[in-house]
Amino acid sequence: MPSKTPKRRTADPDPYVIVDFVFDRGTLSIAIKNVGTRPAFGVRVEFSHKLMGVGGRVEVSALPLFSALEFLPGGKEITTFLDSSASYFGSKQPLQITARIAYKDASGAKLTNTIRHNLEIYREIGYAVQVAGPE
Repeated sequence: MPSKTPKRRTADPDPYVIVDFVFDRGTLSIAIKNVGTRPAFGVRVEFSHKLMGVGGRVEVSALPLFSALEFLPGGKEITTFLDSSASYFGSKQPLQITARIAYKDASGAKLTNTIRHNLEIYREIGYAVQVAGPE
């Protein structure tokens, strides 16, 4: 005879915002993503170092994306270009970076995550460069 155990309701997970560095065929990007299913509000990211990108001309870590993101739906990811890996590693940019992420859930509860990244792992990864052929 089947048991009459009541089914447990599972609530949607709270927002959970991460910052990741993405290496793709010689480019480095920074992604901010809500891996939870509920929205995050007032998302702010502080980096342990100033991150200069786009050939050393832009302070990417100072973009409004990291200081003024008011709403990030569950499952949404926003990515910004940092630099080519050759330019980034050639310009002696920081390789050990900590991102502190602060945000609120719908009830206003404050949440924080701290993520440490080691960009050195991308230095020796090979990739193919596509060369345009004659037209």
